[in-house]
Amino acid sequence: MSDGRVAVGRLIRPRGNRGELIAEIYSSQPGRAERLSTVTLDLNGRAEVVSVEEVWFHDGKPIFKFAGIDSIDDAAEWSGADMLVPEAERAVPEPGEYSHADLIGCRLVADSLVAEKPIGTVTGVEEYGGPPLLKVQMEDGREILVPFAKAFCREIDVASKTIRVELPQGLLELP
Repeated sequence: MSDGRVAVGRLIRPRGNRGELIAEIYSSQPGRAERLSTVTLDLNGRAEVVSVEEVWFHDGKPIFKFAGIDSIDDAAEWSGADMLVPEAERAVPEPGEYSHADLIGCRLVADSLVAEKPIGTVTGVEEYGGPPLLKVQMEDGREILVPFAKAFCREIDVASKTIRVELPQGLLELP
């Protein structure tokens, strides 16, 4: 983010009636969710700094309870919000690892013998237990999921926001 904050996760939806929210954390480092004490919630330009009162896990997903968000209605207002922290508090990925925040906004390009072919832009990262999937908004407006695996993602350059890929035949033609 331009103001020195980076996304470390996203709130998915309310859980229970105490104002708790299920979240997705953009780090594979153990304990990352539990180390968050204050975050900025950002939803479509509406931002609010909140303190983390409690973090616990259910079915492998972190559940957050924030100060001042005390009901299911309060929590519902923040569904889909990004959780931001100052750049200095960002968990540094190990060599060969990439944070979701680094990958979001990257251009996917296919290398060919003739020229580089733009495919689209990474808009999100989904995790379902296997390798992460890059959610890609294609140049033609369609959305596809691309496995974030070495077999497909040949070169990742987060500094230039570019991922060079070699995709299986037919993947780009899927509806």
